[in-house]
Amino acid sequence: MSGLVAIDAGGRVPPFEQVRSQIAAQIGAGYLVDGERLPSVRGLADELGLAAGTVAKAYQLLEESGLVHTARGAGTRVIRPADVPEPVTEAARALAAAARAAGLSADQAATALRDAWPA
Repeated sequence: MSGLVAIDAGGRVPPFEQVRSQIAAQIGAGYLVDGERLPSVRGLADELGLAAGTVAKAYQLLEESGLVHTARGAGTRVIRPADVPEPVTEAARALAAAARAAGLSADQAATALRDAWPA
């Protein structure tokens, strides 16, 4: 993992978000592959000079977005993103366009999608 995450200490983006977005980008680009183990929270925190809670928050957000899975004893591993069928991608683009036209944020549009999802 070393070298894949770089923290801009003086930047306006919080460190946890820098970690989250850089790891997400590495997964999206295929540099981190399905099943690959990420460094431990403490190990990456030490490497980056961050508090363990900062890295833990980034990992939690990655898990919530379905990019990694953490299991006791097995660590945090990359989950290969699912191939999204074209009709779903088109529907997502339509939702994004409609939400923007209505003045909604991406978070508000995601909430609308979650609310519409059957339980």
